[in-house]
Amino acid sequence: MIGDVVKVTVDRPLGSYHPEHKDMYYPINYGYIEGVMASDGEEQDAYILGGSEPIKEFVGKIIAIIHRFDDVEEKWVVAPENIMFTKEEIMEQVNFQEQYFQFEIRI
Repeated sequence: MIGDVVKVTVDRPLGSYHPEHKDMYYPINYGYIEGVMASDGEEQDAYILGGSEPIKEFVGKIIAIIHRFDDVEEKWVVAPENIMFTKEEIMEQVNFQEQYFQFEIRI
């Protein structure tokens, strides 16, 4: 998976709030890969790094996988094909949501 190019449909754009957890602010674009089913029975979720504006969809490369030890789903981290991020940079950007889970970043 890492290195694959995917299209992410954004359902929680940068600057939005979680529909159920109203205090969770999205500092990055977040969405799903249509047609790819995750272990939770929903389409695969993805964080999008490398943007500074809210968007509706994004085509980029999977640069990491967030593996949660205390949840059934994994999150994919997608970025522009020519930009790389360190584990520390990824953690900093996804911490707004991942802080509630035990996880590791697989690059």
